[in-house]
Amino acid sequence: MCGIIGCVGRDGETLETLVHGLSKLEYRGYDSAGVALTGDGETVEISKKAGELDDLRAALEEYAPAGEVGIGHTRWSTHGPPTDENAHPHQDCTGRVAVVHNGIIENYQALRDELATSGHTFRSDTDTEVLPHLVEEGLDSGLDPDAAVRQALTRVDGSYAVAVVVAGVDAVFAARNDSPLVLGEDDDAVYLASDVPAFRDFTDRVVYLADGEFARLDGEGWTVTNIDGETVEKTVDTVDWDPEEAGKSGYDHFMLKEIHEQPRALRQCLRGRVEELGGNIEVGDLGDLSPTGVQFVACGTSYHAALYGAQLFQQAGIPAQAFLASEYASSPPPIGDALVIGVTQSGETADTLSALREADKRGARTLAVTNTVGSTAARECDHVFYIRAGPEIGVAATKTFASQLAALNLLVLAMAGGNARDIVPALRDLPGDVQALLDDSNAEAIAEVYEDSSAYFFIGRGYHYPVALEGALKMKEISYKHAEGFAAGELKHGPLALVTEETPVFAVVTGDGESARKTIGNVKEVEARNAPVVAVTDGASEVERYADHVLRVPETHPRAASVLANVQLQLVSYHVAKRLGRSIDKPRNLAKSVTVE
Repeated sequence: MCGIIGCVGRDGETLETLVHGLSKLEYRGYDSAGVALTGDGETVEISKKAGELDDLRAALEEYAPAGEVGIGHTRWSTHGPPTDENAHPHQDCTGRVAVVHNGIIENYQALRDELATSGHTFRSDTDTEVLPHLVEEGLDSGLDPDAAVRQALTRVDGSYAVAVVVAGVDAVFAARNDSPLVLGEDDDAVYLASDVPAFRDFTDRVVYLADGEFARLDGEGWTVTNIDGETVEKTVDTVDWDPEEAGKSGYDHFMLKEIHEQPRALRQCLRGRVEELGGNIEVGDLGDLSPTGVQFVACGTSYHAALYGAQLFQQAGIPAQAFLASEYASSPPPIGDALVIGVTQSGETADTLSALREADKRGARTLAVTNTVGSTAARECDHVFYIRAGPEIGVAATKTFASQLAALNLLVLAMAGGNARDIVPALRDLPGDVQALLDDSNAEAIAEVYEDSSAYFFIGRGYHYPVALEGALKMKEISYKHAEGFAAGELKHGPLALVTEETPVFAVVTGDGESARKTIGNVKEVEARNAPVVAVTDGASEVERYADHVLRVPETHPRAASVLANVQLQLVSYHVAKRLGRSIDKPRNLAKSVTVE
């Protein structure tokens, strides 16, 4: 979603630091950007522009705000279209106050009407603009800036991560509620951001803010207080990844780089957790987790991982279901004594957090499966299991999905037991198998054949069904082409009506068991309708006889084969999107971490 950056103490480099931070937050998705700086003047200096960050850079060549304290923002539209006026930062009537905000102010219309009646003038369509006017009223009543910000935030309902600067005050004031904020510190400067990459080039020392906490950044450093103004002792953590990990490393796109990073991500996920000779799994201190039932909650790609995870638990004899978090939060099913597992790459996905909080409210134990240390999900759940994929910048999730699948295999073995020696060798070989696939894939050639197709269909059974859904999602996200994933047996119950010679069908078929044979039957149904078939297969079955093209995966355990098949489908989507000239790392209308419901 939206990105926030703030800094104090960069000695003449504040503007450059803000713009650099915004460039590191582009992966979150945005449609406008802006900065605000404050020095000794009576107003805050602002520059903001709809469009790409390069549009803001061009505007800064004509007018560059000056000051030693500043905030910046990349906006993902919720209230009002992407225009210069709707871009952040927003100001009050006097120009003394500037605010950047992530989240949604649910009662903004009532506040806006009240403020307009009091004589305030609004320039944008956004919900955020009520905030600087509320701060202005606090300042006019005699409050100091810290108290004025606090008072303003007591008036709003909804979610926010907010940063405020006031003319003539060398400080940034910030607070969060249901939207992430993290502080960074080095020897001579302090930073504020919605995500660590914004300032990781300057420091690896971070402080994660919790809901209801306020922060002040100034020349003396930082302080964090609670809603009552009492000092909160915070732990300074060290980020364990190098800034270069968040760069492209010579690849054309972050997505392609992260697809190729999957062998390393899988090794990181498995390292220290798998003991092959004895088949033992060590997942750390998760307490006494022996669930009689499991409910997964997740969104998007993570939901597809949750579907896969639910199958793992079911096969292990534990009843399990996967729910879309947005539906679970509003219409939760009976929980009983089930363990509720939230799968969320960022740990900040608003719908997933709402579902986990609802489960907690009803007395359920909760577990977060996430990539982000210190995230809200990690802090709020009873237990946390990190997938350890490393930073992922591309909006379309790739290596985090592979690591989620690997992590869920470890979890089910740790919680439910089963024949670990059956799957452990396949997990051990998975990084090497992915690398072999990446070295030999013909996905680019297949993308060239089918780039002009009218639609794309993906089918699979069992563990491959979530992969079919994920393959379709990747194609939709980055190519903007129509794509759908189906359980293979469901084609004949309606979707077969959509199949034509212009709609290639990607069929995931591995092994030579009953599932493979049934899926081949579905492939024959497609073939009879003249649709081209691309088989994603290990060659164990006869599916190649009925396929126009083949994407090969190494032969392995069915649970590991799903990870391999997904990598081939990622590559196809990437190359189709590249040939179509799409914005692969920043697809239109999408954001990396969706922090609003």
